[in-house]
Amino acid sequence: MTSTLRTVLRSRLTTAMRERDRSAVSVLRTAVAAIENAEAVPVGDGPEGAASTPASAFTSPDVAGAAVGLGVTEAERRRLDHATERSVVVLEVSSLVEAETAYAAAGDRERARSAALGAALLQSVLDEADRPGG
Repeated sequence: MTSTLRTVLRSRLTTAMRERDRSAVSVLRTAVAAIENAEAVPVGDGPEGAASTPASAFTSPDVAGAAVGLGVTEAERRRLDHATERSVVVLEVSSLVEAETAYAAAGDRERARSAALGAALLQSVLDEADRPGG
């Protein structure tokens, strides 16, 4: 199931790609990737049986460290609720605001402006996703 926030992010990403807006595409892809990274299972939390089965049962005698068997290395991703997804995007906004401040302090107005626009774009995505029926 796709959340409202993800739907809005992907819709805006598609629009930005059509309009060839490179900076918007970059910011939106970064936000989508941040959510997907948050869903990743930490290393060591592999498939159910992997923890209780000796490592030698899954390794290849021919290739060092290779896993043997279909799906042996697969693990289902975590499912994030709306609040967690939103907090990931809020962290991205905070990161962009911090970058804006740093660039402005360094005298790089163009990068500061770009970071500010990225933060504003993600904030508008959050606002749209939070609207009823949004």
